[in-house]
Amino acid sequence: MILKSYELKKNTKDLIKNNFFLIYGENEGLKKDIKEIILSNLKNEEKNIEILIFYEKEIIDNKENFYNSIYSGSLFSNRKLIVLHNGTDKILNQIEDITTKHPDNITLIIFSDILEKKSKLRSLFEKEKNTICIPCYLDNNKDLEIIATIEFKKNNISISRESINFIVDAANCDRNNLKNEIEKIKSFSMNKKKIEIDEIKSIVNFTGDYKSDSLVNECLCGNISEYKKILSELYLNTINQVFLLRILSNKIQRLLNMKKNEKKYNNLESLLSASRPPIFWKEKPVVKKQLTIWNLRDLKNTISEINNTELLCKRNPQSSKVIFFNFFTKLCKKASSFS
Repeated sequence: MILKSYELKKNTKDLIKNNFFLIYGENEGLKKDIKEIILSNLKNEEKNIEILIFYEKEIIDNKENFYNSIYSGSLFSNRKLIVLHNGTDKILNQIEDITTKHPDNITLIIFSDILEKKSKLRSLFEKEKNTICIPCYLDNNKDLEIIATIEFKKNNISISRESINFIVDAANCDRNNLKNEIEKIKSFSMNKKKIEIDEIKSIVNFTGDYKSDSLVNECLCGNISEYKKILSELYLNTINQVFLLRILSNKIQRLLNMKKNEKKYNNLESLLSASRPPIFWKEKPVVKKQLTIWNLRDLKNTISEINNTELLCKRNPQSSKVIFFNFFTKLCKKASSFS
């Protein structure tokens, strides 16, 4: 049956009796919240729970191990929680087998990205009476405002509407970002009952990890206008050049590893799906574009240039910001010439 996320929160004890959950969509923060709700209620019923985590590819590669994990007994617990990531129609037969046999001591949670209406896995969980299907669409600003307002009220923190709007904007439609900012504000407040907007602005990491990650992605994609926009925001602030260079290095290394394995796959979609750790669905179009722009030789050269730039920044702290941004700008222009 289909269930809205808020319905689960209202009737958790009754709904948790259903053993099988499909949680799909692009809202990773909401999916994480739902998992915590289910796990918390399971622990209230059963103190010792064995938690097993699988990825779809593991099940496809070794079905027997998956079935043994589910149906074999446990020495330490009476209940097993099976968490399955990246679920698609490829494992429909295995899931149908489990839901049909309906083992009482098993709770199965499947996490999936966006599933179209024609998805057989989605259809199974929507139609069966003993299964629950929860779509997780992106939060809008109103959703995030409600979350923030409830959290501040719960902690007796007085905060203006302007401040809440500022925090919501900084969260960039991501409840995980929102919760991180709220935690920082809660830590800052201590016994302080009211926090002013200027204090909020000084606490909220408006150009933090999200902006840093975006800068690197726009640079590697050769999107000069977006790159300059983020660059202008970062340039006015104190930045950690080494941190940004490490983000760039990690992304280049990931592209390098994928390029080395590119010939093993029929197309880029297959290559992206097989990537480990998994690439979040939102980033797939970005990584796909980067793979079409950068070749093996350029990626290897860039790794060397990153190391040289980091060394130059450390040796010349007075001009490190200029050195750093000149290097990034050169990379962006190079990517732009091939995009």
